[in-house]
This record gives sequence, C-alpha cells and structure tokens, in this order.
Amino acid sequence: MFTSEQIASFNELETQLYNYISENREKVAYMRIRELADKTHVSTATILRFCRKINCEGFSEFKVKLKLDIEQNETTVVKSGQHVLTEFFERSLTGSIDEKIQQAATIITKAETVIFIGIGSSGILAEYGARYFSSLGKFSMYIKDPLFPIRTHMLKSSATIALSVSGESNYSINHINQLKQEGSNIISITNSKHSTIATISNVNIPYYVTQERYQNSDITTQVPVVYILETLAREIHKLTNQNGS
Repeated sequence: MFTSEQIASFNELETQLYNYISENREKVAYMRIRELADKTHVSTATILRFCRKINCEGFSEFKVKLKLDIEQNETTVVKSGQHVLTEFFERSLTGSIDEKIQQAATIITKAETVIFIGIGSSGILAEYGARYFSSLGKFSMYIKDPLFPIRTHMLKSSATIALSVSGESNYSINHINQLKQEGSNIISITNSKHSTIATISNVNIPYYVTQERYQNSDITTQVPVVYILETLAREIHKLTNQNGS
C-alpha cells in the first residue's frame, strides 16, 4: 500500500504514524481519526497531511484503501504445486517448446563461452543453470554483478542465457544489450514470448504459467525453468557427444 518513494518522503512524525499503522492495520482500519491521533501521539493535522502524501483526500479514503488492501491479502489463494505443474505441461509441452530447446541447444553447443544472467529468483536459477551445464561438460558462468566488465573478443563466440519471469527486468535488458553489442547470441527463458527480453533474443523459450503474487512477493513457480534448463543441458550434452564421435 505504501511505495518506497512515499515512505522516503515521511518526516519523523509521519514515520512514527506509518510504523504504528503497519503494525496495527486491522485496528486502524476501524479507528476514528481522533483515536489514531491519541494512539500515535500526533495531531489530526499530521494524519491528514500523511493521507495526502499517500494520495488520499482524507482519512476516510485512507481507511477504505487500507480495508481493501487487507481484504486483498487475506483472499490471496496460493495454488497447489500440482496445479502449477499441470498448467505448465498443458500450456507448454503441447506447443513448440521442444523445437525451441533444440534451436537453443544448437547455438549453445557451438559457443565457446556460456554466460548466465538473471536477478532475484531468476538469478538463483541462473547460478544453478551454470553449475548444471558445467556438470554435464559445458563450462558456464553466472554473472551476478551488473557492473562486471564484459568487453572482450571472447564474447563473439559466446551464448548468453537470460532468465526473467516478466521479461522486463531493466537489469537484464541492459546486460543483454551490452552482450549483444559484443556479439553474444542471446537465449532467453521467460514466462511469455511477448516481452522485451523475448523480442531482443535470438531464441526465446517461453513457459507460460500464471504469475502469482502473495502480498508484495512474486511467488510464480520456477519449476518450468528448472525443467527447461536441465532438458537444455542434456540436449547440449547429447549434441556434443554426437559431434565429437
């Protein structure tokens, strides 16, 4: 309900008010303005100024928004693991995912350098992917630092595997842009092919599951990404052995 910009704009009294509200949301939603003022030891004028800072015309509108926010969080239903897996298999495995994996595997097999990028939960899986690929004989590295220097002639024979649920991560888009300029082939794994990262990639592997959020956290399942990464690594291993024999 509160943005980081709004919180940063609070003065000492408003921060005191914010802290009380955050810890007593259900109570505050049914308080009168004078009750809240007494509980927080601030004036009603401070409360009204606080409300205006978070884009509410008055205390009544603030309480309405607070109640809606509480109800929204209480009614969030976290889907079962079986449900999200079934959704992935029904949407993805009946489509062209095998063909996309094959295209990506062909590019990566020919690459001398393989780089993984991603941030947040995608970053964790990027690190896992680099380790899994390396375990199957295709040495790979995960670049965690967005300021990591990447200008090198080695990238002209490289492949970059970018992971992003939304496909709109500014960090990943900027990184991909730098890598593309250095000649790296971009393979992206995103939740949809209709995203910025997908459209600027040489090959995009979309997996199509419903994005889920719980309170302020993205809890979209990452099981499809693990499946794609492991299947891709095994296909690269097979192609490498075929080319070597």
